[in-house]
Amino acid sequence: MKFVHAADLHLDSPLAGLDRYDGAPVAQIRGATRRAMQNLVELCVAEGAKLLVLAGDLFDGDWKDFTSGLFFVRQMQVLRKAGIQVVIVRGNHDAASQVTRHLRLPDNVRELSSLRPETVCFEDLGVCVHGQSYARRAENDDLSIHYPEARSGYFNIGLLHTSATGRPGHADYAPCSVDVLRSKGYDYWALGHVHQREVLSEAPWIVFPGNLQGRHIRECGAKGATLVEVEAGRVSNVEHRALDVVRFEVCEVLVSEDTVDVDAALDAVEHRLNQLLSQAESRLLVVRVIVQGATELHALLQRDAVKWEAEIRSRAFERTELWIESVRFRTQSRGNAERARRRPDAVGEVLRALDRYRNDEVARLELAPLFAELQSKLPAEVRELGVRPGDVTELELLLQEVDQLLLTELVVEGELD
Repeated sequence: MKFVHAADLHLDSPLAGLDRYDGAPVAQIRGATRRAMQNLVELCVAEGAKLLVLAGDLFDGDWKDFTSGLFFVRQMQVLRKAGIQVVIVRGNHDAASQVTRHLRLPDNVRELSSLRPETVCFEDLGVCVHGQSYARRAENDDLSIHYPEARSGYFNIGLLHTSATGRPGHADYAPCSVDVLRSKGYDYWALGHVHQREVLSEAPWIVFPGNLQGRHIRECGAKGATLVEVEAGRVSNVEHRALDVVRFEVCEVLVSEDTVDVDAALDAVEHRLNQLLSQAESRLLVVRVIVQGATELHALLQRDAVKWEAEIRSRAFERTELWIESVRFRTQSRGNAERARRRPDAVGEVLRALDRYRNDEVARLELAPLFAELQSKLPAEVRELGVRPGDVTELELLLQEVDQLLLTELVVEGELD
């Protein structure tokens, strides 16, 4: 018996801010969540899966109209014709309080209760699925504590939208521990909410499949669902299947200290872009290019950044499956940077403080609440661009950018010679 585990479809996610970028393939990216959903349905049918479990955030909040719901219903009807059962729970984005419109679901789809944990058993499959939907967006209680014990004689699946023990960039909803999940005696835990694929345990299997389709540059790499094979009541194989139609990647290129030719640096960027294109397997690839490293080219790259960005974009124009989201130069002149950090004035003091925060994860965690408060005061149009200074990973990138800004704008090249 095979079943498929997916989560965080975020159908018709608005992807706000894309139209601010000249030449952005807005229509392709905005339609990506639907096409990824179609890929998911095709996977279930092609693999002969008997069951699809969806661990929350099928939608991205209340629908503007009924088209989102109608599209989902049509896809469920395709599964119904193929004899595939579906069990879903709601997450924080599509909690009962968040999605007020409703459509009748086909009879092969079962949405689990938001009032208490519920169990649905498929006698012909020998499978029981246990789960609970969110009644409200901010679900701060550990729902897993109240999940029932495994049913003897069945393959037991736990369906849960959760932050588990906490993950950077994700609100701490329905927190739970691996030990509590294991204590239920289930054979497989199908989790949702965390958008990066992660296996928390293999005994039993406790899996975040990641989201079905990346929506912005912070959701990089292959996205999709998990295909699970069960033999004699035990998991025999667990496999990630990429189902995304648009892929986001960060193209990091290290320019060495002895690189003195800009063309060589640009060639390195082009080579790395070609590698990422090959890995994307004909998908539309959206890339943020980051050129970094200590190099003699630092002053030239920084002072003519607009020119070199245009050069990188021009090399990508002929590739219709590639779009450059942005180009960032984070290079430095090693000698000047080291001397700048030894300066006795305010610039040197700030640079040394940045070093402490960049090299100390605990210190960065202390900064995160301050930046999270700042985020709440940002204009809506800035928040829509996906900037999350309260995210410790994003915070590390912001610290790097501040460091480069100081070195470029305040420390004039050659000043300390």
